[in-house]
Amino acid sequence: MFTGIIVDVGTVTSVRTAPYGARLSVRTTRDLSVRASDSVSVNGVCLTVTAAEGPVLHFDCVRETLRRSTLGRIAPGGRVNLEPALRVGDPLGGHFVLGHVDATGIVTAVQAWPEDRTVRVEAPPEFMRFVVEKGSVALDGISLTVAEAGEGWFTVKVVPYTWDATNLSVRRVGDEVNLEADILGKYVLRLMREGRSAEGLTLEALRNAGFA
Repeated sequence: MFTGIIVDVGTVTSVRTAPYGARLSVRTTRDLSVRASDSVSVNGVCLTVTAAEGPVLHFDCVRETLRRSTLGRIAPGGRVNLEPALRVGDPLGGHFVLGHVDATGIVTAVQAWPEDRTVRVEAPPEFMRFVVEKGSVALDGISLTVAEAGEGWFTVKVVPYTWDATNLSVRRVGDEVNLEADILGKYVLRLMREGRSAEGLTLEALRNAGFA
């Protein structure tokens, strides 16, 4: 589990085809204090470190991961957001991010303002049903707040620090990004499909849904 607070932006050094999918190697710029078997969010995808050689981390990506995320199209030189898994006692600065990509979206606009930037993303309908204004969304693993939402699109406001500390600074119109919806919205939708009203959201109902 992660929080969507990016701690480093790494550079992909190689992508090698493997029988299971591909091996991804990433050079970090900071000591992430991770070792083999640890989990790291790479552009919002939860991956297991298979080997750590100094500043270079190696990850094995199965075909399902490559198909469901932008990692299937990444190339050497690509910059990726990195976040080690949440540890007990760590501050929860963003929101709960699982590292399970729900869909990919397309950046359709980037507007610069004096105080921030607005990024507009086009997303598929099956993802947009979880998107609400002022709700949380993970974009390439970054915890962001939805500013506006329309039919098939949403926008996020990005403060200068986040812009500079993530790979958003190199994103351009037409780029593909990984998207993960807030886990709370997924469970609420499931309960609604089972015919439960808001009054029916008891602890027992949440446990039956697998949430508590």
